[in-house]
This record gives sequence, C-alpha cells and structure tokens, in this order.
Amino acid sequence: MSNAQDSSASANKPAWGENVVVDFEDGIAWVTLNRPTRRNAINPGIVWEMNAIMDALEEDDRCKVMVVTGAGESFSAGMDLKEYFRATDKVPPIQRERLFRANAAWQWRRMMHYPKPTISMVNGWCFGGAFQFLVGSDLAFASEDAVFGLSEINWGIIPAGIVTKAVLEVMSFRDAMYYIMTGETFTGKQAAEFKLVNKAVPAAQLKDATRELAKTLMAKNPFVLRQAKTACRFTRDLTWDQAAEYLMAKSDQTELRDPENGRNVGMSQFLDKKSFRPGLEAYDRG
Repeated sequence: MSNAQDSSASANKPAWGENVVVDFEDGIAWVTLNRPTRRNAINPGIVWEMNAIMDALEEDDRCKVMVVTGAGESFSAGMDLKEYFRATDKVPPIQRERLFRANAAWQWRRMMHYPKPTISMVNGWCFGGAFQFLVGSDLAFASEDAVFGLSEINWGIIPAGIVTKAVLEVMSFRDAMYYIMTGETFTGKQAAEFKLVNKAVPAAQLKDATRELAKTLMAKNPFVLRQAKTACRFTRDLTWDQAAEYLMAKSDQTELRDPENGRNVGMSQFLDKKSFRPGLEAYDRG
C-alpha cells in the first residue's frame, strides 16, 4: 500500500498527510482521519485535506471504493471545539464562512453524491459532527463496541450543522429524539439496530468485513452502481408518480450511457449463452 501522494505529484497539487492519510489496497482507498490523540476531532486541517483528497480520488484509478475511518481507537469525536469553533470566532466572517462551507462540502454535500462508492468504517468513538459524513456515505459498518453519541445537549448546544437532519434521515424519529434529548451514548450493535449503520461486527473482524463489502461493490458495473445510488438519493423525496417518471428516465439514461453496455451483455449471458445466473455475483464484465 502507498500514500495517495507520490513524488511525481505536481507542485500545484494540494497537500495532505498531516491530518488525514490515504492508503491504496487493490482498488480500495483507505482514508484515515489521523488525529488519534484528539480522537480524530475535526479541525480546519481535516476539512481542507478531505476536500483535497476527494478531488484527487475522484480522478485516481487506484480508487474504486473510498473507505473513511479513524486512526487509533476513534472514528471521530465530532467537531474540534477549540480549533474549529473557538479559534475561528475572531477571524473575519468571510474566512469563517468559507471554512463552514468547505466542511459541509466534504461531510455531506459532496459525500452524498460522490461518483465512487463510499463506506464509513466506524472503529470507535463517533460523536456529533461525525454523524454528518457517516450518514453522507453510501454504506457504513461499525464495530459492535463502538460508542456513538449526540452529546451536544450536555454542552448547552443543539446538534447543529446538519447533524439533526442527518440522524433523522436514517434513524426512527423516536430513537433520534431520545438520544438528541438525553445525550446518552449507544453501541455499534445498537447503531445497527437503529439503522444508523448497515452492520455491526466484532472489532477484530471490522476491517475484513469492510474489505469484503468493498470487493462486492467493485465487482459491479461502476457506471450503473453510480446511477443506482444516485437514484436512491433522489427518489426518496419524490412522490410515487414522480418517482416512476424519474426512475424510467434514469433507467433509459443508464442504458444509453453505460460504456459497458451492461444491460445487453447481462441479458445475452443469461438468455443466449446460459453462462450467467443472477444472484450475488455480477455478470461477467470481461
């Protein structure tokens, strides 16, 4: 595995590595928030580096799936109260607003619509602002003993940014209300029960389980996979009639633009060549 930056990178490329590191492994880009002594709390450095990393990985063929995780025993403790908030209180408003826009860009605006599949691998503490990119990612696995919390109420603040909206996207209203109002913590196993993450596994199995999920995604037609996840994002807020029209148009667009011509190749393998039986495996992509 190698760091995403190499000696051939041009001088005008944005740098990273101080707050976030990237390693490549067989099509997976392991993106690790790297402030373990601060439980990977999100500071301006993480914000700028994550934006640069997402720019770079979008065009990097070594990245088929992006996995976001945290160094040490934490996924992320949320926003760094000292560096992200207090230190920016006295800077010119335009600079503060630019930082906040950049944070929204990587955590949810771009994460939700990233062209490549994204997975959050929650390996430990996950609090506050970390819920934004956890929910923004396409899929999420957690260790059973990971600790989740919406502790803002204990600080005399509310889960702002877009945290409350993010939580309500995936958890039931009652569960979200309970943990927002009490500030109590819950485990990775409970997070799976609440549908905040797709699956919780023992900590020792977390990376292997995430790797297998990434491999499953990489076996699919990448263009169709992108179209499918985009359709999911947009369809959930449409009426039934609107969804029917949108999905038919999206289906036609996918068939027309798919460089692999997947629909016809899969059909031919199934109906003509009898070489493909739909199940968990994708059609033979050659």
